[in-house]
Amino acid sequence: MKVAAIVTSNKERQQSAHTRYPDANIIEHVSELWQNAASYDLAVVATSNNMHVPLGIAAMRAGLPVVVDKPMAATVADAQQLLDASRETGQPLTVFQNRRWDNDFLTVQKLLSANLLGPLTRFESRFERYRPTPRQGAWRESADPQAAGGQLYDLGSHLIDQALHLFGKPSSVYAEMFLRRPGAQVDDDSFVALQFPSGITAHLWMSQVARISGQRMRVSGLNGTYEKWGLDPQEDALRAGKQPGDPDWGREPRDLWGHLSTDLGENSVHFDGPIETVPGAYEQYYAQVRDALTKGAPMPVDPSSVLEVIRVIETAQTSAREHCTIPIA
Repeated sequence: MKVAAIVTSNKERQQSAHTRYPDANIIEHVSELWQNAASYDLAVVATSNNMHVPLGIAAMRAGLPVVVDKPMAATVADAQQLLDASRETGQPLTVFQNRRWDNDFLTVQKLLSANLLGPLTRFESRFERYRPTPRQGAWRESADPQAAGGQLYDLGSHLIDQALHLFGKPSSVYAEMFLRRPGAQVDDDSFVALQFPSGITAHLWMSQVARISGQRMRVSGLNGTYEKWGLDPQEDALRAGKQPGDPDWGREPRDLWGHLSTDLGENSVHFDGPIETVPGAYEQYYAQVRDALTKGAPMPVDPSSVLEVIRVIETAQTSAREHCTIPIA
């Protein structure tokens, strides 16, 4: 796959796009893209959140499969519009929930598939940062409901997606949402607790005001516990100009590996120590998109599963507002 066209009216971004992708068409107005949609194979909607739904629908109506960035939409009703447009046009739709390919999450999936923790009891997951001053004018800091700003949408859309991907739909939601920073218009310090029919509890934290971050993940079962500190390295690597395929892409040094304590097998052989982190693999997302478009394979992320993420976000907002646990259908 290659980037064939980039749509932006911002002159600085146009220059940056031309420098990075010299063979791509730089288009100022999206209407030009729709007029020439037959020249392209896929539209990626990586815009401010309020444009995900209208641009996603327009792309599918122009005859293009669509990748839409997270959060898929601000509301379940808006997310359903995207699914309806996909069904009506026959165009594939998927959502860029790239943190399903984070190194820590891939490691947890590997441990669970090997049943190394026994029956699960609790899943804890955090994205915590320290940004004590709101960015004035930034759409992620906007109180406009259509902007889908704040930590619940920005980081929570990843954490909730990971929890639902592991455990399915929750049976209840409890949430706390706070505006801690002076001048904040949207939540910057939030917590979500999900109860699942299996009995598993997920506790999820997302914050802009954590000077010292807590554990990235802690997963407990009756036979073992896995805990992990630090963030997946891929985002920082991309910002530094590195690319998938570079040496050691997605890998981290031994001192950042997570810790596993468990009883293994029928003889209950005890293991307690560091365990190698599965390399992160963001490139697998678009490899699977390619296979879906050329070989008929499934898209990497089913948009109906992400609609459930938006349902949890909406329920969490109500829970935080009403200070109560809310059953979820």
